[in-house]
Amino acid sequence: MLTLKQVISSEEKRLMKLQPLGGFPATALLMGHIAAMLFGLAGLVIVVPNGELIANLPPMGQMAFRYSMAGGGIVYMLLGASAVAYYAYQIVGGRRWLTFMVSAVTLSLASELLGTSTGFPFGEYHYLSGLGYKIADLVPFTIPLSWFYVGFSTYLIARVSLEHRSQPSWIKSVSAIALGSLLLTCWDLVLDPAMTQTDVPFWTWEQPGAFFGMPYQNFGGWFITGIVFMGISHLFWGNQPLGLTRQHLTFPLAVYVSNILFGAILSLAAGIWLPVVLSIIFAIIPCCVLYGMTPKMSNSQASSQSHPKDASAVSVAQLQKRGVQ
Repeated sequence: MLTLKQVISSEEKRLMKLQPLGGFPATALLMGHIAAMLFGLAGLVIVVPNGELIANLPPMGQMAFRYSMAGGGIVYMLLGASAVAYYAYQIVGGRRWLTFMVSAVTLSLASELLGTSTGFPFGEYHYLSGLGYKIADLVPFTIPLSWFYVGFSTYLIARVSLEHRSQPSWIKSVSAIALGSLLLTCWDLVLDPAMTQTDVPFWTWEQPGAFFGMPYQNFGGWFITGIVFMGISHLFWGNQPLGLTRQHLTFPLAVYVSNILFGAILSLAAGIWLPVVLSIIFAIIPCCVLYGMTPKMSNSQASSQSHPKDASAVSVAQLQKRGVQ
């Protein structure tokens, strides 16, 4: 038999080992990810529209610009995937990180291959150059990685923010999957116009639609794909609370918001403002609300402060049910 005081102490020690930002490597990779996006924005927004700037560059500068245009998108997505992978490993453990990453990468790749070859579930489109080697000559290898690192961020924010609600576990599970996928889909409100309607497009629609050249079907494809890989990942993760706090969600929030701002700046530079407004209303604000809903302290930390002298006995069975070793 262990006392409640011992349980709380054990839980606090476990949480203390979880560095909110995943440690220095994850933070450094995230900074590199954001810096690469800023560098790409400078090239796409300032340099490309002003051809005289490129013409006036010395030969080495022109060569560097060509390489940056050819590989800039690859670098920023590789850094984003690496940052979230390291963060996930540190925060939720190797098993949860791998099950989510494998599910997200394989299932999103399957959806993308199906979409680029048949038009289902997103509509008829194809990728252009600038995003790396194309799997089956259809889908750049970086695209499934972007599904992973943004999808993990939205799912974790949705799940942790709902864990503390007094609702049946199945309702919280379904809500976390649905909200995570919805936030992921809302990223595309600004991503797609930025990637297809600017001076340097990265994919193009063969089936023009009403939303800045994109068919509304695409949103359904995004949502269903997110539901599937988040749902499968949730089955592997289980319903046991992760025990994370608001501070632990700062990293995924930074990933999500920075990627939306990347698309927003490209859209505004092209004179497209409606997707930016929609992404603020339906993506950034809801995500920040979920972040704000998450308690600053875990249940064990709150209990230790409100009942510091409580020494009630807790059985081993209860400890195992809570996941305390």
